Amino acid sequence: MTTETLVEIKDLNFSYDKRAVLKGINMTMVRGKIIAVMGGSGCGKTTLLRLIGGAVTPSSGYVKVADQVVHELGRDELFLLRRKMSMLFQFGALFTDLSVFDNVAFQMREHTDLPEPVIRDLVLMKLHAVGLRGAHNLMPAELSGGMARRVALARSIALDPMLVMYDEPFAGLDPISLSVIGNLIRRLTDALGMTSIVVTHDVHESLKIVDYVYFISDGVIAAHGTPAEVRRSVSPFVHQFVHSEADGPVPFHYPAATYATDLNLESSFA
Repeated sequence: MTTETLVEIKDLNFSYDKRAVLKGINMTMVRGKIIAVMGGSGCGKTTLLRLIGGAVTPSSGYVKVADQVVHELGRDELFLLRRKMSMLFQFGALFTDLSVFDNVAFQMREHTDLPEPVIRDLVLMKLHAVGLRGAHNLMPAELSGGMARRVALARSIALDPMLVMYDEPFAGLDPISLSVIGNLIRRLTDALGMTSIVVTHDVHESLKIVDYVYFISDGVIAAHGTPAEVRRSVSPFVHQFVHSEADGPVPFHYPAATYATDLNLESSFA
């Protein structure tokens, strides 16, 4: 069993203007594993994916992918690294004017010199892996939400990447489609030997398929561990998140002045 590190995140800090989003994040992600990143809305999960992909630059610290510090790479080096990565966006982000077949073939035509007969065979292979070979002539508008997500998954593995990042892959799916997508992520990760990073709010589905979990709260790693460790955790934060409880360390209200102050009612209570 491999324990080789593919993604190393060390003392990572990132801010939007003066608002700190990530504060001293440390993570290690091993090849061939599925790692979940969880936390409340706005905690920095998607920003973390953008940092791994080199779309933004950290304030300090670094993200290292395949032994390369991402923010130190030049433009050409970064693009070469990105060809070994892939991204599954929250709602698929298929090209609406291209058929299912052409959506999956797009990267092959754009980044390789493969002849069309080979591309055809590879596209059908990827679609077969997600159970949609028979839908290759359909347009995105003809697909259900679950089918569109599966086509997007086929497109994300078109070039056999070493790393796939999933931004809320379970959002908006019915229970059957959700289970199908989860099982596909697990099966494809194992079959292709790639590393999968899953940003999600769906605790229960994720704990069925992932190898390791990081919880982010207020810009820091609040907890981490294997699914078994997460289930046994006595951390109030983890317990609140796993059991979807309203009361706990994660507040409902965004930090603000008192309600009376905002309504200019202090004097009426004097």
